[in-house]
Amino acid sequence: MWQWALLPLGLAAFGTVGIWIVFATAVFNRTVDLADGFPSISHCGAYPPQRCFLSQICSTCSVLALWIVVLRFKQVSGRGIRRNANIASFVLGLISCVGLSIVGSFQVTTFYSVHLLGAFLAFFLGLAYFWIQLFLTVPSPDRRWVEPAKATCCFLCTGLIIACFPSVAAMCEWAFVMLIFCLFGLFAPEFRHIDGRDPSEQNPAVANELGVAETYDYVSHALS
Repeated sequence: MWQWALLPLGLAAFGTVGIWIVFATAVFNRTVDLADGFPSISHCGAYPPQRCFLSQICSTCSVLALWIVVLRFKQVSGRGIRRNANIASFVLGLISCVGLSIVGSFQVTTFYSVHLLGAFLAFFLGLAYFWIQLFLTVPSPDRRWVEPAKATCCFLCTGLIIACFPSVAAMCEWAFVMLIFCLFGLFAPEFRHIDGRDPSEQNPAVANELGVAETYDYVSHALS
């Protein structure tokens, strides 16, 4: 059912538009001054009313992300491959969703240490989740571009974390979050092949393609 593809696309669109609204509101009411440098997302959402916006955005995104994590776990489980990697990614995904909720609930100006903990869980474990998801992506003729796109986003996110020096930390944070939203959006091509109400079941035609791809992948690993 192609409707499932709207879930990751909706999260990506809502999250992207939402945090830029927080930024615009913070600049408009002058709670941040661009003359002092580019502000971080946390500082943009530290004061009302944008604090309320950020809290709602993080809460909504954490629920949508949790839904996606569960659906993706069921989808991969239905293929019967890489069970341990799938379970590991599921656990990391759940924890990162909790971290995102913490980020929105505990602002940096009032609960600094708790806010940082939430950011670590959301961003670092979230990135680990997507690296494992890259490993779990099965090539298919109609979406060969998905795996390279995921790999590019994952490498860029990792590079942004490494290059996150104090002078450019805020810009790296914004770029990192935009890429994370892109990674969620990239689930759409795979989610559109979910058949019926059970995420573990694929459209029969697509399931046949996936079976061929998985067999080729297994043989390639066995011969290497």
